[in-house]
Amino acid sequence: MVRYLLRRLWQSIPLFLGVVVLNFLLIHAAPGDPIATLAGERSTAEFQARLRHELGLDQPLHVQLTRYLAHASRGDLGYSFTFQQPVLPLIFDRLPETLLLMGTSFVVSALLGVWVGVSTAVHTKSAGWNAATIVLLAGYSVPSFWLGQLFILVFAVAVNWFPIFGMTSLAGYTGIRHWTDVAWHLVLPAATLTAYNLALITRLTRVSMLEVLDQDYILAAKGKGLPSQTVIYRHGLRNALLPVVTVFGLHVGTMIAGFVLVETVFGWPGLGRLTYEAITARDYPVISGMFVFISEVVILTNIVTDLVYAFVDPRIRYG
Repeated sequence: MVRYLLRRLWQSIPLFLGVVVLNFLLIHAAPGDPIATLAGERSTAEFQARLRHELGLDQPLHVQLTRYLAHASRGDLGYSFTFQQPVLPLIFDRLPETLLLMGTSFVVSALLGVWVGVSTAVHTKSAGWNAATIVLLAGYSVPSFWLGQLFILVFAVAVNWFPIFGMTSLAGYTGIRHWTDVAWHLVLPAATLTAYNLALITRLTRVSMLEVLDQDYILAAKGKGLPSQTVIYRHGLRNALLPVVTVFGLHVGTMIAGFVLVETVFGWPGLGRLTYEAITARDYPVISGMFVFISEVVILTNIVTDLVYAFVDPRIRYG
């Protein structure tokens, strides 16, 4: 396992380098001039030229790329001319808020999705469970930004159960009141993200469980008189989780795109909101840094997914 991990990390180095180069080239190929946005519409050409020289944007593209790679190798992703601070500390400042939102959504969708998926596979003739499957599929089909706006209109505006915007109230609570306030603001954005992930995990678990429950070893376990819960969860679910882990690991990029939209809709002060603000301001260093950071998270998540296989299915061993 250790050798496999080291080999995968070594193989990810050229992929990491390719991601950095590709992100840099794509961002600089996008239309628009960040200097004009930063300096303002009424700025003179001389001022824009001086600002472009100070930021190094008047250099040839290959010179900018070489300098960017040299700084990135030392952990320096540049300096944000919009937020007036280094990019990497700016990303780490916003990271806890995103981890709170994504972690809550992941835990709820994983636990609830597996349970609902197993229940719908076991009770295939139940009208209630079949209706739950249809509702979850509707949540999977609806775009996250539209579902978030719908939640705001219904639960924040119409019935006034939850706050509309932000992570905390303007009252500035402390202690337990602060965390209660954060949890209250967390409900709607977390529910929006969970709707997609819950439907995905439920559907994958259900299909995989239906296939596993028809296997001979399940029939043998039932024939030995084992309790139904033991047959379902110990013998069936453990073998059915491998396809779920596989597909869920591949959908990390889609999940990240979802949190950018959801954080923008709800004004959640995390990395998604930071990405939107950087794109709006044409802040090249922040955009590049965010794309590099997200890309590397996806790469590492795929490595972790491979390692989880061995824990889910002991038949898998890496040499």
